[in-house]
Amino acid sequence: MIYWIIALTVILIFFWGIRIVRPTHRALIERLGKYHHFANPGFHWIIPVIDRLYQVNVTEQMVDAEPQEIITNDNLNASVDAQVYFRVKADEESVKGSIYNVANFKWQIVNLARTTLRNIIGTMTLKSANSERGKINAELYSTLHTETQGWGIEIVRTELKQIDPPKDVQETMNKVVKAENEKIAAVDMASATETVADGVKRAKIKEAEGAKQAKILQAEGEAEAIRLVNEAAEKYFIGNAQILRKLQALETSLQSNAKIVVPGGSDLVNVIGEMAGVAPLPGKK
Repeated sequence: MIYWIIALTVILIFFWGIRIVRPTHRALIERLGKYHHFANPGFHWIIPVIDRLYQVNVTEQMVDAEPQEIITNDNLNASVDAQVYFRVKADEESVKGSIYNVANFKWQIVNLARTTLRNIIGTMTLKSANSERGKINAELYSTLHTETQGWGIEIVRTELKQIDPPKDVQETMNKVVKAENEKIAAVDMASATETVADGVKRAKIKEAEGAKQAKILQAEGEAEAIRLVNEAAEKYFIGNAQILRKLQALETSLQSNAKIVVPGGSDLVNVIGEMAGVAPLPGKK
């Protein structure tokens, strides 16, 4: 029985001392309160009661700096929140630093981030803080990176989540933005209307120029036609050019189907008679 009890006790102690370190963690083993050795992922056995194993997560983690009211340089209360992404470096010295050099690195990162944000944004106006978020992130990252060097921590990045002004200030800013947008829209509409009007004006000018040119060409054509008629009359109707001109006037009148009453002794009758070889009738006394 004694041997069975001893064997059972040994087995229980063996299983009691088994520890498994996951790939996402690293561990420190202490013996009687003093650092003993570093534990990588895998199987480990410690002496129960005498040894203690402390695991540390070495994956990337995030902490929220939590919203806080910060007075800006122009005396406005802004609600500011940020997130900090970090990880404990996986080497032995860094893991030891995250446990032995800082009491609670997550809690201290949050408070350091909040204090740093107050120092940065307190020197800026609300407008500049909203427009220079990249600068705030860079300064926050630089401060946290410097201050956590001895903690075995690597600050991966910082993200400024929000910078919200007071409600009344936000409403005023919204009205200003709306007015600016309406002004831009009105200017665009005026420009478009002006462009359309200018196009119509140019079209009318082109149309008038075309009509003018057509009339000029028509007048030039008529003048050329008259010139050619006169030349033909002088060539083929020598001495009868005046009579030919009268006939042309008669032809133009008849083309419009107009009814014309011609007195017997008029020049028009005489012209027709002359062209037909008939002597005009003598007028009655």
